[in-house]
Amino acid sequence: MRISTNTIYQSGITQITSLQADQVKLQQQISTGKRITTPADDPVASAQALQLSYAQGINAKFADTRKTAQLKLNTVESNLTSVTNLLVAAQSTLVGAGNGSYSNQERAFTASDLQNSLDQLMGLANTKDASGNYLYAGFKTTTQPFTATATGATYAGDSNQQLLQTDAQRQMAVNVTGDQVFQAGGNDVFAALNSVVTLLNTPITNAASQAAFSAGLATAISTLQGSVDNVLNVRASIGSKLNELDTSDKSGSDRDLQYTKALSGLQDLDYASALSDFSKNQTIMDAAQKSFVTTTSLSLFKFM
Repeated sequence: MRISTNTIYQSGITQITSLQADQVKLQQQISTGKRITTPADDPVASAQALQLSYAQGINAKFADTRKTAQLKLNTVESNLTSVTNLLVAAQSTLVGAGNGSYSNQERAFTASDLQNSLDQLMGLANTKDASGNYLYAGFKTTTQPFTATATGATYAGDSNQQLLQTDAQRQMAVNVTGDQVFQAGGNDVFAALNSVVTLLNTPITNAASQAAFSAGLATAISTLQGSVDNVLNVRASIGSKLNELDTSDKSGSDRDLQYTKALSGLQDLDYASALSDFSKNQTIMDAAQKSFVTTTSLSLFKFM
């Protein structure tokens, strides 16, 4: 069988080209640190890596959502702390107002203090967050939730909950509405404070007015206590959600670590093996090139 000169050349070039392609691939792997540079390198592992990367991305989005939820809930909690402190101080003032030795003028001074508390409470109830949205308006975030009236305040917000997907199986309400905080369960704190201000500004002139004052004061103290209890319950709910978010964050971090480890096992390069293969291929390619040069230089004319 005779082998043509063209066949010898083509065979040698094909072998060298294949070795060069292997070297280029190894160089890419070494430079990127990844075993898989294209899906063709390992179709099965590539598909698994794509699924893991997608799951890791979703997990990261949930983590971002939880940060938003924590920010919103912490903002509400901070505001409700101020509300609690104000109402507790108002309670103390109300208890002091029942002192039988107080004159009408002294009760009027107390009424002025409570009117200031009512004004401050109105400001807290109409607080905006960092984005300029009202905290307690439900979905009506651009509408001022409370407006003062002659008997207390009216609520212009709604009762809708702002839900965030904090995990695959969990939607969490990250707001509380004004009617839920300040006017729940028949304990309208604005009406109670407004009523007691009017009561304290009403002079006591006889036994009947004294009895009316005592009854009205007792009702106001009871209503205000109900408002304090309601705010504390709302705060307890927020605290529970914040604890849940912390737990979810830990679980999310653990999942992210697992995804990273699994992706590393699929994609990362074994540097020692790759460098060894690169050196071996270089030796083979050098030998192939020398062999090609030697083979192609052979000719019968040299022996004639």
